[in-house]
Amino acid sequence: MSASTSHAAGLLRFSSSFCQHLTMDQISEITQHLLRSSPDALVVVDADGMIRFANETVAELFGHVPDQLIGQPLDILIPARLRPRHGHHLSSYIRNPGNREMGARIADLFAARADGSEFPAGIRLAPFNVGGEVFVAAAIRDMTERRLINEELILARTEAERANRAKSRFLATASHDLRQPMQTIRLLNAALLRTAPDRTSQELLTQQGQAIEGMARLLNALLDISRLESGAIEPSIGDVALNTVFLELRSEFESIARSRGIDLQVEPCGFAISTDRTLFSQLLQNLLGNALKYTDQGTVRLSSYLDGGSLILLVEDSGIGIPADKLERIFDEYYQVDTHGAKRMGVGLGLAIVKEVARLLGLTIRITSVVGDGTQVRLYIPERLLVAQPTHAVNSPATAAGCVDGTTRLFLVEDNDGVRLATEMFLKLEGYEISSAGSVSEAQKFLERLQPGNIVIADYHLDAHNTGLELLLDLRRRLHFELPGIILSGDLPTVLRSLKVPVENCKFLSKPVDTAELLGAIAELSVASRSEDQDRGAA
Repeated sequence: MSASTSHAAGLLRFSSSFCQHLTMDQISEITQHLLRSSPDALVVVDADGMIRFANETVAELFGHVPDQLIGQPLDILIPARLRPRHGHHLSSYIRNPGNREMGARIADLFAARADGSEFPAGIRLAPFNVGGEVFVAAAIRDMTERRLINEELILARTEAERANRAKSRFLATASHDLRQPMQTIRLLNAALLRTAPDRTSQELLTQQGQAIEGMARLLNALLDISRLESGAIEPSIGDVALNTVFLELRSEFESIARSRGIDLQVEPCGFAISTDRTLFSQLLQNLLGNALKYTDQGTVRLSSYLDGGSLILLVEDSGIGIPADKLERIFDEYYQVDTHGAKRMGVGLGLAIVKEVARLLGLTIRITSVVGDGTQVRLYIPERLLVAQPTHAVNSPATAAGCVDGTTRLFLVEDNDGVRLATEMFLKLEGYEISSAGSVSEAQKFLERLQPGNIVIADYHLDAHNTGLELLLDLRRRLHFELPGIILSGDLPTVLRSLKVPVENCKFLSKPVDTAELLGAIAELSVASRSEDQDRGAA
């Protein structure tokens, strides 16, 4: 027997036992007392709608003397504007009586007081039969306070939705407008470093560059966590080959690991999963970046294995480790573990972003760690997300960053004057021949000069009607060859999720763009373009 059934049975036994010690007169008196002092106004009407009983609460709620209501039609308690409908409802109910709550789905159910004023009412009906005659008991309650609460809740929800839309608009604007000046500063710093005349100037510019990188990381993290928490991100689900993601991560982080003397190991993975590729890559980027950040020497390894039906991705390092009493807090925003004298790095948003992305993608994160002996982060991918491995070949991303080819001609389209001039200056100092335009219409002058092997670099959001990607694809159609392109965006995850099909021979980079990534993309597209030219010549 369940606890609730046992409790109910106990009450029945108590009630039966209690009533056995009362006379019928006492039971009748108690019943009358309960009816008179009920917190709800109780009214009993006959099949003709005439009031046959009214308790004392009716006087408090309606302002009528209960005894004076006896023999009156129930219409006396109903606003005049609603009485025509009420007669029909009463007749229908008498033909098919049953326990029923009125007002649960009727927003305009009102009752009338003796002074003519109205109030929203909740009414519970219960039919009963005495001597073959049908009666209906109505329990009536003033719903004014409840109605006000509902209206306040609706207003609060409307205001919250309005605020959320405003926040989403702000984030969309901030993603573009805040990253533009950061892009300019980053490129100008790189250009100045390229022309610094002495070691002292180079050291100052290098320190400035490190500060700029810190600002860029903070800006990206703040915008990412805000967009995730506001619900502004909707995952775009597709099949993702993990080995492709792993190779891209190795390409991205191996130079960082090498500069710090850390052995970065990325093991091959033959699985594919159903997920949002951009968000999933961002999650692993944060985990690997965190592992490298808190490892001074030794190894950082990314691997995978099956555990039951789940696929486990393991990111492990030989770093400083995390105290056991701090493990529960590491996913909190802006929280950083005490590194025992080591300098603070970042602002503590990396793992907060990991937690939000994992939640959004239906993944689970577990962390184990020993102080001084490293940390292990396990990402659990449920069996339902595993899919067959895609059949297309998986190639390692090119790692030709910094390979300058002075013969490559670049065409830049950027509507922000500061960013355009800084980008042009930086790439000229790197040895490239470059032309630029500030709008789509101005970029039309490129058309007659573009040749196979040239590369177009364009901001994604050029104006209210055109994107850099649309410009690139239009140029390809008009030129009848696959013009290489680099698209820059301050909201790259959204741009990537909007793509219906992959864009061949095109690189997408996030603003503020990393100068090494930009040079690497140019070099890679140049190599690919030369290979295609050689293939065409051989044919």
